[in-house]
Amino acid sequence: MDARYAGLWIRVKAFALDYLLIAGYLALVALIGMAARRVQPAYLPGLFSNPILGQLTGFLLVTLPVSLYFALCESSAWQATWGKRRLGLRVVDGNGARLSVLRSLARTGVKFLPWELAHTCIWQIQFAPDASSPLILGGFTLVWLLVGVYLLTIHLNQKHQALYDQVVGSYVIGFTAKPQRSQRPEQKGS
Repeated sequence: MDARYAGLWIRVKAFALDYLLIAGYLALVALIGMAARRVQPAYLPGLFSNPILGQLTGFLLVTLPVSLYFALCESSAWQATWGKRRLGLRVVDGNGARLSVLRSLARTGVKFLPWELAHTCIWQIQFAPDASSPLILGGFTLVWLLVGVYLLTIHLNQKHQALYDQVVGSYVIGFTAKPQRSQRPEQKGS
C-alpha cells in the first residue's frame, strides 16, 4: 500500500461524517436537558445565568467531549475518528507512527480553537447590551480568519497540513491499494 497525504475535500468529507456523530451527541444532550428541565425547572437556568457559567457549562457538555472524541480516536491504534476511518484516512507523526495522547490533545485544541472562540462570542452576545460591540465582532472575525487559514493551509501546503498539523508535526494520510493481478487460476483449454 502507498501512503498519500489527504487533501482538503476528503478531509472535509471525513469531518462531515464525524459531524453526524457530533450532531447525534448534541441532540442527546438537548433531549436530556429538556427532560431535566421538566424534572427540575429551576436548576438548569442557573447553569446558563451568566456568560462565564454558561461558557463553562457549554465547554463541559459540548467542547470537551467532542475534543476528547477527536484526540483519543486519533491517538488510538485506529489513528482516526470514525469519519476518517470510513474514508481510509489516518493521523500520523512525521515518521508515520501514531500520535501520543498529549500531541493529539494539542492538535485538537488548536483545531477547535475557532469553535470555542465562536461559543465565547455567542455567550457574550446573549449577555451584552450591544451585540455589535467591537469585541464580539472582532472575535467572530478572528474565528473566520482562523477557519480560512486552516482551510487554505490544507489546500496550499504540499503535504496538506493544516495550521494545527504544522504546530504539532502531524499529517493526515490515506492509503491507496496497489493494483494486484487477478488471483484466479488460469483455466486450461480442453
